[in-house]
Amino acid sequence: MSRINDLINQMTLDEKISMLAGADLWHSVSVSRLGIPQFKMTDGPNGARGAKGSMSTPSVATPVGIALGATWNPRLIEKVGNVLADELKAKGAHILLAPTVNIHRTPIAGRNFECYSEDPFLSGMIASAYIKGIQDNGVGACIKHFIANDQEYERFSISSEVDERTLREIYLEPFRIAIRNSNPWAVMSSYNRVNGVYACEYDHSLLEILKGEWNYDGIVMSDWFGTYDDGVPAGGLDLEMPGPARWMSAEVVKKSLESGTLTEERLNDKVRRLLGVLEKAGLFENPVLQPEKGEDKPEHRAIIREAAQEAIVLLKNNGILPLANVKTIAMIGPYARTAQILGGGSSSVTPHYTVSPFDGVNAPEGKDVLVEAATGAFIYKNLPAPAPETLSTPNGESGLRLSLFAGTEFDGEPLYVETSTRVQHGWFDNSVPNVPQDNFSLRMEGLFTPQESGLHTLALSAVGWCRLYLDEKLVVDHGSDSDMGKQKTAEIELEGGKAYNIKVEYYWKGDPRWRAVALGHQPPHSADMIAEAVELAKRSDVAVIVAGLNGDWESEGFDRVDMKLPGQQDELIRQVVAANPNTIVVLNVGSPVEMPWADDVPAILQLWYNSQEQGNALADVLFGDANPSGKLPTTFPVRLEDNPAYINYPGENGKVRYGEGIFVGYRYYDKKKVEPLFPFGHGLSYTTFEYSNLQINKKSITPNETMEVKVDVTNTGKVTGKEVVQLYVRDVKSTFARPEKELKAFEKVELAPQQTKTITFTLDREAFWYFETTLNAWSVEAGEFEILVGASSRDIRASQMVTIEPVKRAARLHAGLLINTILDDPDGRAVISKHIGGFLLMADMRMAGELTLEQVAHNHPTYVPQELVKKIEEELAKIK
Repeated sequence: MSRINDLINQMTLDEKISMLAGADLWHSVSVSRLGIPQFKMTDGPNGARGAKGSMSTPSVATPVGIALGATWNPRLIEKVGNVLADELKAKGAHILLAPTVNIHRTPIAGRNFECYSEDPFLSGMIASAYIKGIQDNGVGACIKHFIANDQEYERFSISSEVDERTLREIYLEPFRIAIRNSNPWAVMSSYNRVNGVYACEYDHSLLEILKGEWNYDGIVMSDWFGTYDDGVPAGGLDLEMPGPARWMSAEVVKKSLESGTLTEERLNDKVRRLLGVLEKAGLFENPVLQPEKGEDKPEHRAIIREAAQEAIVLLKNNGILPLANVKTIAMIGPYARTAQILGGGSSSVTPHYTVSPFDGVNAPEGKDVLVEAATGAFIYKNLPAPAPETLSTPNGESGLRLSLFAGTEFDGEPLYVETSTRVQHGWFDNSVPNVPQDNFSLRMEGLFTPQESGLHTLALSAVGWCRLYLDEKLVVDHGSDSDMGKQKTAEIELEGGKAYNIKVEYYWKGDPRWRAVALGHQPPHSADMIAEAVELAKRSDVAVIVAGLNGDWESEGFDRVDMKLPGQQDELIRQVVAANPNTIVVLNVGSPVEMPWADDVPAILQLWYNSQEQGNALADVLFGDANPSGKLPTTFPVRLEDNPAYINYPGENGKVRYGEGIFVGYRYYDKKKVEPLFPFGHGLSYTTFEYSNLQINKKSITPNETMEVKVDVTNTGKVTGKEVVQLYVRDVKSTFARPEKELKAFEKVELAPQQTKTITFTLDREAFWYFETTLNAWSVEAGEFEILVGASSRDIRASQMVTIEPVKRAARLHAGLLINTILDDPDGRAVISKHIGGFLLMADMRMAGELTLEQVAHNHPTYVPQELVKKIEEELAKIK
């Protein structure tokens, strides 16, 4: 039985207030007098990172959000959620700061890779499964970022100017669906303003909608340091993170109570929700926080590999895939030999292992294939870390010895020691282990053994002061204040196979918000890397180019400047395909890119940042051991200028206007008849699917009834495959602006060759509704709707019409009838003439007779307000 009310009754005012902010970076505040324990949070979404950031124990690394969206497979995503629940427990945490369900409004938003889709329905259904998979296992999810946080540009201050209908139909909708279906333990408010008000204080979204209309019973927490003024306590925010308190301090909260902007009732509600988290997590019974550990389980590996396989989208194929009778493969590209599986920012984790594309393609048993690699082009802004195999300690351990000291002089015994191949670290706030956060030093030392002789480049980049020594000689001096945040490099001739003593010394003194140090290395390379790649491609049966982006180009904190592949990758692709027509381009990106070479290459695979199993999943698909089944969760436009947000992004004078309204993603491309490079929902297979026998069980329904849609899908090819059957709805003739079609259902089905399955969808009023702002409610307009079923938003295979009948009303005359119908009745004419006769006689209102009174009120609320419609309705109802 819940003890929450008893605890609230026993708590002092100060104890209640103490719970409204975190204790530190990851923990809530305990109240020891009453046995109220802490709960712990950790970052996500594609892994549970742990409290020490880059120095935490290793984690599972799942496919990133957009890749999970590309699976279109909620059942599989639920299993990924199960894995993350295990990870949460391994990190001793209770809430994962995930999923991210912000919308792909523009293709260059820096965090698109972390979000599922441009479509709110797909986002909501994937998020529902993700949350359920986590929370079925006794730990919680925190859905984020609430709301309209769809760009990184000026993200701490920009005001997203969004009209109510757009807010409801596009940006709130994935949250509504996930909260209804899976009820996450927490919601995270976003950094930005919404219509001028900071999201953490926006009563319309937090109090009126989330906690009001939706009856959400979990907690609302701020994004980290995402609170800004003394209005915070009075609003819908329950937990300010991280601690200690700033705007949820005792002083500020008591002032709110004294002024009456915060009531005791609302304060108790906040505390009740926070205690509810402890109860759900079983912390009253088991309050002791557990130490962090890393668990690399075989069952986790299997699920992540399956998700990585299903995330891959086959964009184009002239028959070259799957590979057969191939003896030599050239793996080309900046991330062919390295697994680039993460965008930049807080979603980063340290994986237990990664499988690069080269290693995956080179590993399959039974494949007698020679695989060689060439880089072709560099795309990093800061040099990557030295290869793990080049780093060791004098006693033979892999990696360098890292020591942390109090103070800046490396004095005394180290307060923390580890040996690790991780030599690039960033620390946010209170996350450096065991030392004063504003005054510490770090030393990394051991042996560096380059694999080849020649001119090597070594680098240091840092927020702080540091130096790099090789055999006790100063190689890079990053010790000037003017070097802060920059990368400094040195070129040095080194002998391959020779061990050099290497040492990095770093210190920090000052504000602990963000500190970082990174050792970088670039081995010798050809003066003409494209020519080297072309030569390899010429002597190979097949060339596989892994082109892409990395955390330098798409990341939390900034948006991309364009949709182009950075560096010389486009030229690399052009020259390689000219040298070897059997060239497959694999795009390792987290968002759309331009493909000026798309017509020239025989096959294109969308890989995404696809987990620790990236290389294995790629090999499975290339060789046909897995049939690609991913579908694009976002539209790939031909060029940046084609996207609907283009003329309104990134905003000006502190505001960004969501001028495209509800026409986001494919809704815009359909309405404007703009041809995309690859449409929403697109994805090919190694087999073919036929759609037939579309049936709807009712030709007409009222808005409050449901209907069944059935369609047969047959695998007409020679191999087993999975197809995503997509159902869209079109309002044929609408009074209000509606998209040409909207995704309202989907199902992923596996079919053996020549097998047929019947897919059944059940549609209710949500498949047909829109948000009626004059009523402040969801509404279904009577009339004809088209049900479209297909393999993508631009590949519709079957359609049928259905009629939505008006809701039957008890009265003979009502506001839902055409005005001419009401006027034909003498008593009805008298009521209309009495209230709005003058308005209807205006010259531009001659066509009003063919509209309903409700439609007129929507179009002309100044002349026919809702209050008047209600009054007319009441008088019409009295007519017998």
